Amino acid sequence: MDRRPTSPSSLETHFVDIHEVLPEEKEGTMADKGEKPPKRPNKFRDMKRSQRNFSRQVSLETGFSVLNRESKAKDERRVLRRSGRSFGGFGATNRVGGDGRKGDFSIFMTKSALTKQNSSLPLRRESELDFQKNDGSGVDDSVPAGRYFAALRGPELDQVKESEDILLPKDEQWPFLLRFPIGCFGICLGLSSQAVLWRALATSPATKFLHVTPFINLALWFLALAVLLSVSFIYILKCVFYFEAVKREYFHPVRVNFFFAPWVVCMFLALSLPSILAPKTLHPAIWCIFMAPYFFLELKIYGQWLSGGKRRLCKVANPSSHLSVVGNFVGAILASKVGWQEAAKFLWAVGFAHYLVVFVTLYQRLPTSEALPKELHPVYSMFIAAPSAASIAWETIYGDFDGLSRTCYFIALFLYISLVVRINFFRGFRFSVAWWSYTFPMTTVSVATIKYAEQVPSVLSKGLAVFLSFMSSTMVSVLFVSTLLHAFVWHTLFPNDLAIAITKRKHGRDKKPFKKAYDIRRWTKQSPLSFVSAMTKINSADKGLDEQKEAEH
Repeated sequence: MDRRPTSPSSLETHFVDIHEVLPEEKEGTMADKGEKPPKRPNKFRDMKRSQRNFSRQVSLETGFSVLNRESKAKDERRVLRRSGRSFGGFGATNRVGGDGRKGDFSIFMTKSALTKQNSSLPLRRESELDFQKNDGSGVDDSVPAGRYFAALRGPELDQVKESEDILLPKDEQWPFLLRFPIGCFGICLGLSSQAVLWRALATSPATKFLHVTPFINLALWFLALAVLLSVSFIYILKCVFYFEAVKREYFHPVRVNFFFAPWVVCMFLALSLPSILAPKTLHPAIWCIFMAPYFFLELKIYGQWLSGGKRRLCKVANPSSHLSVVGNFVGAILASKVGWQEAAKFLWAVGFAHYLVVFVTLYQRLPTSEALPKELHPVYSMFIAAPSAASIAWETIYGDFDGLSRTCYFIALFLYISLVVRINFFRGFRFSVAWWSYTFPMTTVSVATIKYAEQVPSVLSKGLAVFLSFMSSTMVSVLFVSTLLHAFVWHTLFPNDLAIAITKRKHGRDKKPFKKAYDIRRWTKQSPLSFVSAMTKINSADKGLDEQKEAEH
C-alpha cells in the first residue's frame, strides 16, 4: 500500500468518520485505501463533503474543543442556578401543551400520583430522572441532619442561606399544602393547654376565690377540638398528596419533634374534658389510643439518639427536642387518671431520664455537635415545659406535691424567670406559627404553680399562680388574634416553606478551589520544615567532610 507523507495542510482538512459507511460514502473509503477515485470535478467533491452532517464526524483539530464545550454545558446543567428554580430551571423551560410552567411542584407529590402523572409525559419524566441522577439530590432520599444545619438558618431552621440552591421557585407562591407546616400543631398545643389551665382555675381550692365559671373551660375545649380536627384534616391531605414533603419535615431536626404534638394535644383534651361531658373515670382505652403512637415514635427517635448514628442527640439537639420528652409526663398524668399507676411511673421514669440527657446536651454544647442558632426564640421556652410537667405528673401519681415535685417545679420557675429577663432576645422576629411555642410551656408552669399553691397556701403562692395564669392567657389571646389576622386578612401566615426544598448536598462548584487552597496552605506549612531538614542534612555533611580533611592532614 502506497504511503504518502501527510503535510500540515492535509491534517487540517482530514476527518475521521466514526459511523457506519453508507453506500454514497464509498468514495472517501476508496481514497483512504489508496485506490483511485473516479474522476470528478474537485468543486463537486468539496460541495458534497461540506453537506455532510457534522454530527457524524469529529474533526481531529476541533473535536476536543467540541467535547469540552459539551462537557461544560453538561456541568452547567448539573449545577442549580441561584434563582431558586426547580431542577435548575427545568420547570421554567419545559412546556406542556404549549404553556410555559414556572415551577414543577410534582417532585414533592406522593410517588403513586407522580408515577401516574408522568406516565402520560415520557419525555418530561426522562428529563427529570436524568437530572436527578446527575444531580444526586433525589427528593425521595433522606437528607442528612447536618445538611439542614448547613443550608438553613434561623431559630427554627426555616430560612435558606443565600449561597444555597432549592428545588422549587422562590418567586411564586407554592400550593397551600406545601406551605402548611407540621408546626401548626403548636396552635393546638396552646389552645388545649389553656383548656387544662382554666379547668384547674375553676376546680382548684387555691383559686376558688376567683369564682371562675366552668363554661370558659367548655368553650376553650370545643375551640381546641375544632382547631385540632381542622389542622389534622389539612395535614392528612398533605400526607396523601405531598408525602415526599412530609418526609422532608420528618428528617428536619426541629420539625420532627412536632410529630409528637398531635398525640400530646389529644391527651390534653382528655385531661381537660369539661365536667359536664366527663365521666367519673376515664376508660383506659383512651390512654392506649393516644399513647401507643407516641410511644412507637419515641422508640424510633430515642433509638437514633442512642445508636450514635448521623442523627445522634449531640447532632440534632435543639430546644424543641423537649417536646418529645414532655409527652411522657402528660401520658403519665393520663395513665394515673385512668387508674394505671405502674404505667404512669414507667412513663415518668423514661421521660425524666431523657429530659436530663437533653437538658445537659443543650447546656453543654459539645464541640462535635452542630452549632445552634445564636438567636433566642419562642422555642427556647420549651426549657420550662418538661420540668413543670414532671412536677405535675409526680403530684398526680403519688398524690402529694413533695420534695421531688417541688424540685422540678423550682427548676422550671427559675428557667422561666431567666427567659423573661432576656425579653430583648425575643424581639426582631417576624410573626410565624412557631410563636405558639410560647404558650404551651407558660401554661404548664402556671398549672404547676396552682398545684404548688394548693400544698403551700399563701398570698405569695396564690398571687403567683394568678399572675402566671393571666400572662399565659393574655399571650394566647394575642397570638390567636394575630394568627387570624395573618391568615384571613393579610394572607401572610403561610409563606413558601423553603426549608423542605433544599438539595440533598451542596453542589461542588467551589470545592476544587478550596481544595487547592488547602493544598497550598499545607505546602506552605510543610515547606519550612522540609527546608530546615534539608539545611540540617547539608550542614552535617559539610561537618563530616571537614572532619575527614582534618584527619587526613
